[in-house]
Amino acid sequence: MNRRKKIKQLLQAHAKKASAKLAPRKPRYICKADRLKMEAEAAADTPGVTEN
Repeated sequence: MNRRKKIKQLLQAHAKKASAKLAPRKPRYICKADRLKMEAEAAADTPGVTEN
């Protein structure tokens, strides 16, 4: 029984790693200051686009 358990654990661990590799990654965390800076840059860019 002990040998079976070890083999089963190994196979489960390998399967878990393989599925984690295929899973989509979470977006990287962006700090609040960077988010505000990006939002300000986007706001500065948009008025130029709307003018014709």
